[in-house]
Amino acid sequence: MRTTDSRGVLMVVSGPAGVGKGTICDEVARMMPDVFLSVSATSRPPRKGEIDGVHYFFKTTSEFEEMIKNGELLEYNRYVNGNYYGTPAAPCDEHIKNGDSVILEIDVEGGRQVKQKRPRTVMVFVVPPTFCELERRLRGRKTETEEDILSRLERAKVEFNLASDYDYIVVNDTVENAAEKIKAIIEAEKCKTLRCLDFICRHITDE
Repeated sequence: MRTTDSRGVLMVVSGPAGVGKGTICDEVARMMPDVFLSVSATSRPPRKGEIDGVHYFFKTTSEFEEMIKNGELLEYNRYVNGNYYGTPAAPCDEHIKNGDSVILEIDVEGGRQVKQKRPRTVMVFVVPPTFCELERRLRGRKTETEEDILSRLERAKVEFNLASDYDYIVVNDTVENAAEKIKAIIEAEKCKTLRCLDFICRHITDE
């Protein structure tokens, strides 16, 4: 028997660069077939091998700005290189309506925008076991200059101070443990009283 509120959970997952958010979200989706990982839209051109609708929804700048004008995005930002990035609302809303849960892996500013538009969004902030471990992971990627690494570490300190705005904090000691915790959060959120009151009223108290 299903509750009357059979919609999925909308979840934002944020955290500093290098903490492993993407890997964790991929693992959660592997563990939970009813979890959908949101696909972002961007105004930058596709790179070799990228597929529209899989890696990104590729839009021209004018198309993206039209989406902003029409309120079609849950969140968006324009970066210093002039490219827009954002989360289309329609695919997320459709999945949630159909009972799937949706994870948005976005930064803290994007998370704030989503929370304002969808107040029932579940906010999860991922942190490393220690700050030294975060630095080790960033250096281990060998994809950034020393200047970039130091900049990311300074930004991480700012982001840590915003973690109090989130509903849950998950420590990424291992990908498996962190993914299990997020899985448990999704399952617990589906049992929230607000989501189940209609079920009680319709199927228990009337009997």
